Amino acid sequence: MAKKLSHYDRRGRARMVDVSSKKSTKREAEASAFVAMKPAVLAALPRNPKGDPLEVARVAGIMAAKRTAELIPMCHPLPLALVDVDLRVCENGVAITSKVTTTAETGVEMEALVAASVTALTVYDMCKALDKGIEIRDIVLERKSGGKSGDYRRAKNN
Repeated sequence: MAKKLSHYDRRGRARMVDVSSKKSTKREAEASAFVAMKPAVLAALPRNPKGDPLEVARVAGIMAAKRTAELIPMCHPLPLALVDVDLRVCENGVAITSKVTTTAETGVEMEALVAASVTALTVYDMCKALDKGIEIRDIVLERKSGGKSGDYRRAKNN
């Protein structure tokens, strides 16, 4: 059976998926993003006059995940049990990972992706005075578990 887009009705109108018949189960999702920046910008991170850019970005990502249903029109508001955001300074930028957990009738992939995205955008905002050429790259779902569609793990690129 061919898969279909679930956010459209038979007439092609956008709709919120009815999850009322689904069981409430534990669901998790992890996403990632990368903020590429020049070595000079990375070196300036600890001296940012706006505050610690990575800590501000981490909090922004957590807050954003909790507001996903307000940002993405067809997302259900969910009771989030955990939102964890981690930022790691690398040689050529900042690697971001987010993990979101709930017990609900639908998954938290969008919450994890929103957390990673807003974290990356906040890193950009906190550092843009030094370089407008900072790039946000590779916002992806890394894995998800739970729900009817089962588990998913992103294939690693070789």
